[in-house]
Amino acid sequence: MAKNNINDELLKRKSFRIISAIVLVVVVVLALILFGTAGSNTGPTNEQATFAAKRGPLTISVLESGTIKAREQIIIKNEVEGRTSIISLIPEGTHVKKGDLLIELDVSSLQDNKIDQEIRVQNAEASYINAKENLAVVKNQAESDIDKAKLTLEFAQQDLKQYKEGEYPNEKTAAENAITLAEEELARAEETLAWSQKLYDKKYMANAELQADKLTVSRKKNDLILAQNNFKLLEDFTYQRKIKQLESDLKQAEMASERTERKARADVIQAEADFKAKEAEYKRQEDKLTKIEDQIKKAEIHAPADGMVIYATSARRGGWRDNREPLDEGVEVFERQELIYLPTATSSMAEVDIHEASLEKVRVGLPAVITVDALPGKKFLGSVARIAPLPDPQSMWMNPDLKVYNSDVYLEGNDPSLRTGMSCKVEIIIAQYEDEVYVPVQSVLRVGAGHVIYVVKGGTIEDRNVEIGFDNNRMVRIIRGLKEGELVLLTPPLKSASVDIGSEVVGTGQLGSIDTSDTLKQQINKKLEVANGTQPEASQQDQEASPQDASSESEKMRKRFENMSEEERQKMREKFENMSEEEREQMRKRFQGSGERPGQRPQERNQ
Repeated sequence: MAKNNINDELLKRKSFRIISAIVLVVVVVLALILFGTAGSNTGPTNEQATFAAKRGPLTISVLESGTIKAREQIIIKNEVEGRTSIISLIPEGTHVKKGDLLIELDVSSLQDNKIDQEIRVQNAEASYINAKENLAVVKNQAESDIDKAKLTLEFAQQDLKQYKEGEYPNEKTAAENAITLAEEELARAEETLAWSQKLYDKKYMANAELQADKLTVSRKKNDLILAQNNFKLLEDFTYQRKIKQLESDLKQAEMASERTERKARADVIQAEADFKAKEAEYKRQEDKLTKIEDQIKKAEIHAPADGMVIYATSARRGGWRDNREPLDEGVEVFERQELIYLPTATSSMAEVDIHEASLEKVRVGLPAVITVDALPGKKFLGSVARIAPLPDPQSMWMNPDLKVYNSDVYLEGNDPSLRTGMSCKVEIIIAQYEDEVYVPVQSVLRVGAGHVIYVVKGGTIEDRNVEIGFDNNRMVRIIRGLKEGELVLLTPPLKSASVDIGSEVVGTGQLGSIDTSDTLKQQINKKLEVANGTQPEASQQDQEASPQDASSESEKMRKRFENMSEEERQKMREKFENMSEEEREQMRKRFQGSGERPGQRPQERNQ
């Protein structure tokens, strides 16, 4: 217990010492900050670093790393679904002819699936044929049932009509004839009885004969009554019943015919639906089999054209964002993965990622100088051909704060020493100035919407607003507000005395050796003129012209003012009014050759 208390006490003392040390460091840092702030207001010391503003040639450029690729190439991808392994692979760098086998992928599982699928296709085909025949039988039976029902209905209609127009009139006529015949026979029997009675009274006839005639009359009366009753029975009962029976049979036949038709249609529709389902299933199984066979064929990848084999993994830029395993036998690949590049031409390009901070400077058409790590001493001239409209999604996924834009820089000429996959440095030339004032970028501070530098003058430090142009990440161009030789304070202050960056970056871009070749420099200037429309960005930034170029510069400025909008001319006039007397004099000299004044409207020159 005592030992634990001692350990706790030592731990508390150690924590107290750490906290005390942190507090002491914070106090010292705050004191240094306050001291540095106070010093900046009172004057420079020997420990504050300064830089003498320089005038001379300056190249504004953006330097990025990239990879050499063929400008025109066929990209061969894996078209086998899912993941599969490489069985055989042609060696990289091999020159192949069209149709040569490049890669063979493992399709053993697809072969097994093919056998199973063939069985499914056969079963589906049998079901399809059965459904097809059943449909034919159902249609035939439906037609037969419908015809029979229609015939029954027709017979019922004929029976009703036959009775109304044939049988009933005949029966009625027969009944009427029977009554008439009975009446006549009765009249004759009564007449015979009357004569028999007279003969009997005169003793000419026996009583038996008289009785026989009376019986005959009685029988004929009964026959007449029977005939009359039969007629009445026909009219009141037999006819009504027969008509209702026949009408009922007709209605039942109509309903039976409708039921038969509906049932037949339903049976046919059901059989057709079953047939279509079996047909669709059969086609689906056939399509699956065809797809498996196609996948098996795609497992053998052949060269679509002549060329030299370059593995896609070798042509990638690599780095921590791309950790895919190089192509080799046994390596697993996935669907749509790029496997092989086949260059179809000798022209090359550099694929680079431009940071979003440089997009304001870089645009399509700007010249670029490319140096290849594997070819020391060689420089290649090119131009920006494409800048992606959106940032690289893979970079954003790995690091949301990093936004780079995939860009292509086309190289001029066809140098056979360039190989796909070579690492390179690409310096995109934004502008080249012959005679400009420049200072290190760390000496310029952004304050609000403007820029401020701290100038050492008369033993004191004064802040001065300046107008700046582009920078090359080392030096920034000063358009207005600073003269050559003036000392500026580097920010943050350094512990050394006056610091001179030296002349190693004067007049150069980031590669440091562009200006050593006059021919290359002229080519870059021509490309800049094309990229900027009529002239380099230097004139568009309202830079001061040298005396010997006054005439050409004035003509350029005259054309520039003619193309300006009214708002731009107003800004130019305000800028001229805010200039010092010395700057105004220089501006007047620039316009002596054109006979116009700064900010003059085109219509004013014609008056």
